[in-house]
Amino acid sequence: MGRIVMSGPQNVSLDGVVQDPDGAEGFELGGWFPRFGGEDLAEWSKIALEEALRAEAWLLGRKSYEFFGTRWRPRSGELADRINSMPKYVVSSTLDEPDWANSTVLRGEVVSEVAKLKQELDGEIVVPGSHRLGRTLIEADLVDEVRLVVFPVVLGAGERFFGEARGTKSMRLVEAATIGDGLAFLTYEFVQST
Repeated sequence: MGRIVMSGPQNVSLDGVVQDPDGAEGFELGGWFPRFGGEDLAEWSKIALEEALRAEAWLLGRKSYEFFGTRWRPRSGELADRINSMPKYVVSSTLDEPDWANSTVLRGEVVSEVAKLKQELDGEIVVPGSHRLGRTLIEADLVDEVRLVVFPVVLGAGERFFGEARGTKSMRLVEAATIGDGLAFLTYEFVQST
């Protein structure tokens, strides 16, 4: 049985904003990710590679699938080669022909399709970005772990990682580490109610 992990790593501002970290979407407060250069991003890249090598597959929403595909398909190197070659599952009702290697479209009802995928695969099924998909999976108790890289910037506005939650979800801190000079890497597991 697979484990669904929200990561990739999942980049958030100190106040929980995940919207437009690289500035490509045109959000007025976007572009906060590249402000942290040098050692911070070099160490971040090491974590991204470790996660990609450990992942059984990626699970993405349509927008994240297109974003990451545009970013990684033309690249090469250890991280790009791993991402391009690993199995990728994209949740979409409109994508007909996926154009990224080893991609499969999940067309049915999201929760049941992902629950079935979780039963079929072993290892980590990583959900990079795709925070809207992640919220749906969290509400359905399908996410096992969340890995956050917290950037020391407060934006004050923007789409947040958890958004409006329906009910309380308890988590347990599994690991906390510092990346570079100022990024926090936090790993949480969901505590399933019995």
